[in-house]
Amino acid sequence: MKKSTLFDIISPIMIGPSSSHTAGAVRLGLLAKNIYKLQPNKVVFTLYNSYAHTGKGHGTEKGLLAGVLGLSVDDRRIKDIFNSELAKQIEYEFEYADNFKRHPNAVDIEFSGDINMTVSGDSVGAGEIAIRKINDFNVKLTGKYNTILIVYKDMPGMISQVTSLLQYHNINIASLNCDRNAKGQQASMIISIDGNIDSDIIDTIEEIPEVYFVSYIEKLDN
Repeated sequence: MKKSTLFDIISPIMIGPSSSHTAGAVRLGLLAKNIYKLQPNKVVFTLYNSYAHTGKGHGTEKGLLAGVLGLSVDDRRIKDIFNSELAKQIEYEFEYADNFKRHPNAVDIEFSGDINMTVSGDSVGAGEIAIRKINDFNVKLTGKYNTILIVYKDMPGMISQVTSLLQYHNINIASLNCDRNAKGQQASMIISIDGNIDSDIIDTIEEIPEVYFVSYIEKLDN
């Protein structure tokens, strides 16, 4: 019988020795990629606390990079991702920090390219994750729902325009989270929905005056 190694598949189905440090890292990277949408020129990963101190031994860095490159938790290419052709497509680096205000398994994923964006999240255990911030906006994304991310000018009626559009198309909202930099400045809207949404609806949201950015984020596979 073949002896198992640290990077053999274990339950839940994943590549890696740790659900939090490896599977969670892959899912964080993949969800961040789905949020960013574009092809980045460079990605900087800042690992915090336990991620920073024990991540190398648990494959956290490999998992984060693999996720950003679009691999799922059960992809065997994760174990050799640094030497893969995929990894040669972008420039990347890892940084490490301690911050008692952050979760033990926290990471900032900073994308540089046509748009600069920082996605911050935590691996909360058993492969489960939560995106906590996108740039300066507080959010909560778990990857369990299809989600619409909207950045817009804070002004009366913006939320109702979007929610009325969804209601018209019989789309049920699972959760709604809003945040803003300051009154009248940039704001964000995170809408998790039941089911799918047509691209025409996303196009209509993009056409709303004072909407700056829209991203449709598909839920992660279990």
